[in-house]
Amino acid sequence: MSADANCIFCKIVAGQIPSKKVFEDEDLFAFHDIAPWAPVHFLIIPKLHIPSMAQVGLEHAPLLGKIMALAPRLALEQGCRPYPEGGFRIVTNTGAEGGQEVHHLHVHVMGGPRPWLRG
Repeated sequence: MSADANCIFCKIVAGQIPSKKVFEDEDLFAFHDIAPWAPVHFLIIPKLHIPSMAQVGLEHAPLLGKIMALAPRLALEQGCRPYPEGGFRIVTNTGAEGGQEVHHLHVHVMGGPRPWLRG
């Protein structure tokens, strides 16, 4: 797996920075956001260092599909109520104008009773 030695998310995947892990397999790592906007707020990241959605190519389609297929299961496990009364939001920020703060592809999964702090 390609990693960036200066990337905070690569350091989290490597266990160099602690996190509250939600899920891990050979391709993905999920953990709670340190500044949650909603009662349920975690991130799903690929272990492969991809800076943002702007660098995603067709070769990444299986990885992105896996993230999207995993998000609903983890959302329920983390406390989101089932669809249609409950639900969750999936957000991916890309670049400075898109609000991306950490330049490692990541998907925010947020849910739980409203109102939320933000979002």
